[in-house]
Amino acid sequence: MLAQIDIGKEFNSPFGQTVGIGNLVSIVITSSFVISGIILLFFFVIGGISLISGAGNDNPESVEKGKKAVTSALIGFIIIFVAYWLIRIIEVISGNNFVTSPGF
Repeated sequence: MLAQIDIGKEFNSPFGQTVGIGNLVSIVITSSFVISGIILLFFFVIGGISLISGAGNDNPESVEKGKKAVTSALIGFIIIFVAYWLIRIIEVISGNNFVTSPGF
């Protein structure tokens, strides 16, 4: 019975009426790349500050935490970069645009 409910009309949403669910997925994918980029930048800045302050105070603990934060941010960047290009390859193969122009 739940599958028979027209969500677009019930909740007065454009999704399912004038805009497809694929556009919602495109918005989520694009937004997740933006949010992950902001978080990545935050980790780079915090790790860099920790490295600089630890080296200035001769605190090896702080330097090690900074190194781990920067290393984790770099690994996260590589994962985000690979995920973006995998989606772009899927876009080219399928002919659909998920990230480049979601259709709005």
